[in-house]
Amino acid sequence: MKLIFSPASPFVRKVRIAAIELGLIDKIEFVPITLAPGQTNDAYVRDINPLKKLPALILDDGEVIIDSYVIVEYLDDLAGGGKLIPASGPARWKVKSDHSLLQGMLDSMLLCRYEKMVRPQGLRWQAWFDDHWHRVWQGMARFDKQGDALSRPIDIVQIGLVCVLGYADFRFADCGWRKAYPNLGAFNEKMLTRHSVKVSLPPAA
Repeated sequence: MKLIFSPASPFVRKVRIAAIELGLIDKIEFVPITLAPGQTNDAYVRDINPLKKLPALILDDGEVIIDSYVIVEYLDDLAGGGKLIPASGPARWKVKSDHSLLQGMLDSMLLCRYEKMVRPQGLRWQAWFDDHWHRVWQGMARFDKQGDALSRPIDIVQIGLVCVLGYADFRFADCGWRKAYPNLGAFNEKMLTRHSVKVSLPPAA
């Protein structure tokens, strides 16, 4: 298998953490790529993902799996199933719903990053930025209150959450999330003791 990736992507980090936790990391070849708004990459768009998003997993038969959650679900199934994503029942739907919230938070954070760092200054829309950041902040508030989600054995929700917090540190270092959400701070410190979380940290900004 080949994973098309960028080391700065929190979505890629999610897959890396999952692959390590599932014991599959040695079965994956990592292929770096650069994708950025406003820059074309016709080969990737044509052959891999028309949405120009990362990551993408290319299977040995050439089939392509896109979307970080779908890739983790594939890897979980490859490892026997039910390890990071519950196989059935109410827990499965709770985990999937919580992960969708985290995915949306990362999407909003990425849009905030582009608004501040990529869009020309005269075209920036502060109210739009503030709206997306408010979504992130309220999402953090919800998870800060979910004791079970922060303390149970590792799953895709915990992995997604540590990627949200890591991306906040990486791109929004002064946002103050630890002071606002001490339970998330304690959770993040605990997660950083795991090998998978430490080795997947993004490079220095």
